[in-house]
Amino acid sequence: MDEQDSDARTWGMLAHLSAFAGLLVPLAGNIAGPLIVWLIKQDQPFVSQEAKEALNFNISVTLATLVCVALVWVLIGIPLGFALFIYWIVMTVLAGIKTSEGIAYRYPFSLRLVK
Repeated sequence: MDEQDSDARTWGMLAHLSAFAGLLVPLAGNIAGPLIVWLIKQDQPFVSQEAKEALNFNISVTLATLVCVALVWVLIGIPLGFALFIYWIVMTVLAGIKTSEGIAYRYPFSLRLVK
């Protein structure tokens, strides 16, 4: 394993885990983190692919969060929001782990908006 592969794996992992910025800046930080990594590392195919995947997933989660907020009025939004939050954490950590191992990761439920 050479240093370039290690660097790409590290940046790929950061692309996924940077979504946790959403815990500090709700509804924007989870998108900004992967977007910044993608803009900085567009020239590296593995990192670019993983950053776009993380960006697409977090855009999807943000849209789902907005739906959950709207559904709070019919009392189903709170449990759905909690389930979405747990799903987001688990999938983001899993993606970070897989990417750090050099395995390209695709989230199971994600809109592919950024190509």
